[in-house]
Amino acid sequence: MNDEQIVRLYWERDEQAIRESSTKYGAYCSAIAGRILDNSEDARECVNDTWLQAWNCIPPNKPTLLSVFLGRITRNLSFNRYKKTHSEKRGGGNIDLILDELEECLSGNDTPEDELLRNELKEDINRFLASLPEEKRYMFIRRYWHADTITEIAGRFGMSANNVSVTLGRVRAALKSHLTERGYRL
Repeated sequence: MNDEQIVRLYWERDEQAIRESSTKYGAYCSAIAGRILDNSEDARECVNDTWLQAWNCIPPNKPTLLSVFLGRITRNLSFNRYKKTHSEKRGGGNIDLILDELEECLSGNDTPEDELLRNELKEDINRFLASLPEEKRYMFIRRYWHADTITEIAGRFGMSANNVSVTLGRVRAALKSHLTERGYRL
């Protein structure tokens, strides 16, 4: 079943939409949740919550790329669960490392001004990513969207882990510079 047909089932409030979503995107969403949470029980719960949230969001939303829509829901739910379970102590896991890496180029301020600039920030980040050579853009996305480890990215691109780490460090520095030039407080 294609995405358009699945979305139509959601709009018709047909529970088959959840089964079709699970069949087509269950492994994809499980991989996202699993990388973030590193706990199969929590990941399974986040994926199940993804179907519920999709049910509640469609309609009024009508996603054109269902995989991205469901992936974003899973990712957000997983990060929320991760924050909840790790709020009292920080371990040395991959997600802590990813968040620490990104913290140096994105602030965590939630002032009203920051809320108003959120869409502009998103557009500036997208413009920055579009300006990168394809390989660097994909490395950045694999690391910070899919939560791949440095070793996994190195294997995917046929590079050393050190080379990937240095490349990502330079991309983060360039992103920080790009955002600072546009007046963002970092």
